[in-house]
Amino acid sequence: MTRPAILVTGGAGYVGSHACQALAAAGWLPVVLDNLVHGHAEAVQWGPLEHGDIADRARLDHLLETYAPAAAMHFAAFTAVGESVADPGKYYRNNVAGSLTLLEALRDHGVGRIVFSSTAAVYGTPETVPIPEAAPKAPINPYGQTKLAVEHLLADFAAAHGIAATALRYFNAAGADRDGRIGERHDPETHLIPLALDAASGKGPPLKLFGDDYPTPDGTCIRDYIHVADLADAHVRALDAMDAFQAYNLGTGRGASVRQILDTVERVTGRAVPHDIAPRRPGDPPSLVADPSRAMAALGWKPKLSDLDTIVATAWAWHQRG
Repeated sequence: MTRPAILVTGGAGYVGSHACQALAAAGWLPVVLDNLVHGHAEAVQWGPLEHGDIADRARLDHLLETYAPAAAMHFAAFTAVGESVADPGKYYRNNVAGSLTLLEALRDHGVGRIVFSSTAAVYGTPETVPIPEAAPKAPINPYGQTKLAVEHLLADFAAAHGIAATALRYFNAAGADRDGRIGERHDPETHLIPLALDAASGKGPPLKLFGDDYPTPDGTCIRDYIHVADLADAHVRALDAMDAFQAYNLGTGRGASVRQILDTVERVTGRAVPHDIAPRRPGDPPSLVADPSRAMAALGWKPKLSDLDTIVATAWAWHQRG
């Protein structure tokens, strides 16, 4: 029997490829649309790879006519915060205008469901921690602004056109496929765990630890780390739980400091993590931790792989393959 298709934009990227793996396990055919600017063709293993861009309406029309997907998962976006500050036009053109083109194509082809890859960056510097979905939305960089703008687009299209849309606001995605088939690979790499693994293995320079004077127990930033496979599971569940526009936090509800991450890397790998203390980065809040209770209740979802040891062990296994 032919598997029903899901259009996965940005499915050659880190989270998108893990979502494709989860979709296939649930009986769907993930059809990946990716321009491969940041994605990797070899990460597309569970369905066809269609090279193209979400801004190309003719390409979208062709794919929607060919595959007649039941829904879309939208990961295609630029995500580097620093670059968004330096070149905001690039981010608004790709993330917002591209998403508008995609939504109009979905509307015109009668695709009535979309799951959107959003971010905790929509909250900016939070007033309270853990952060509930109702917290004020005050992004402090263009990347966060573009993700919030797409959430507004989704809400408006849901109201006007009946498209069921779910925005999933990730906290810190981490880890890799337990079987080692896909993992985290950015160029340049900016995420803490792969940079710590690079430093521990000698593949990279000593880690820069940005600030050790925060008002936290050990002076370093606290973040909520969520295993990428747990994120992927939430996306598949969201396909069956959509009604108009909804937004959910995806995190564990537990925070871990930078020093706790380094301690875990040293314990899992058996290697020290060379690091230097650097000044704080502008705009880094002391603590970002999710309140994920709404997603747990509405989606029947619970993180299963997001303890620090599992996150780092799966990332380390992937790192050693590279």
